Amino acid sequence: MTADLAVAVAVSLVSALAYAAAAVAQERLAARTAPDASRGLVRLLTAGAWWGAVGLNAAGALLHVVALRFGPLTLVQPLGALTLVAAVPLGARYAGRRVARLEWRGALLTLGGLGLLMFAASGPAPEDSLTLTEALAVGATTLLLIGALGRRGRAPGLRHATASGIASGIASALTQTVTVALAAPGKAAPPVLQTVLVALLVAAFATAGLLLAQTAYRSGLGAPLAVVTLANPLAASVVGLTLLGERLHGGAAGILPALAGALVAGRGVVALSRAAARGAREPREPREPEAEAGPAAAPAQGAAPQPA
Repeated sequence: MTADLAVAVAVSLVSALAYAAAAVAQERLAARTAPDASRGLVRLLTAGAWWGAVGLNAAGALLHVVALRFGPLTLVQPLGALTLVAAVPLGARYAGRRVARLEWRGALLTLGGLGLLMFAASGPAPEDSLTLTEALAVGATTLLLIGALGRRGRAPGLRHATASGIASGIASALTQTVTVALAAPGKAAPPVLQTVLVALLVAAFATAGLLLAQTAYRSGLGAPLAVVTLANPLAASVVGLTLLGERLHGGAAGILPALAGALVAGRGVVALSRAAARGAREPREPREPEAEAGPAAAPAQGAAPQPA
């Protein structure tokens, strides 16, 4: 592994920890947020915990930008899956419980799959960047996908999580376009208008990803975060492989370890999601008898008996 790739991996690990802490904070806040969109947004903007989560996400994003400068999208984005692994013990700690065996199994499978993906994606540092036309086309396509996933229907949490992952992944791809274009030696700086427009797209998609994730976490942390974790690198890798000229390590032979890594990491994510669902089905502490006996348990004094 070259020095640039080592820097990209190290910075990505710290970025994943910041994102994990932010996800746990967002999930805990989502449980206390009103379902109504307007009221929920107002409550978020007045909550200190929300701005703390925003700060953690911002720190993770800045570190992510640094990692993208030294490593390709196909390497940096899969490392974002470590957010899910780090969020498991963090979420358990805040919930006051131990990490379940199924959660540990899912974490180990995810790490093993990431190892294979890292080997397959260890290509050279990025040198190409999107043109303005390509960036606008990617942005328009992403907006259409987010709009389709944001419609009302079944499984809103998973759909919003998918939209969040796509928005964040495209923001990363566009961010790499800006950083590579500005820092590439021997190349003329991109036009100011192009840089501004791409930066605005990055800000828009990053914000959309943050808000969509906050909505998705109303369904819990495990499954939505798992979907965000998978959709994010998938969306970014599609851009990297199709438009930025990135290649897998070993050429066509690198497809096999990449597929194997994806399957193993997918099994790990499924295990983590099942562990979260199992935790949600665990029975809660029974209520006190006095708490269950309410006005409907017996007729109020002086009330006429109901006819038979």
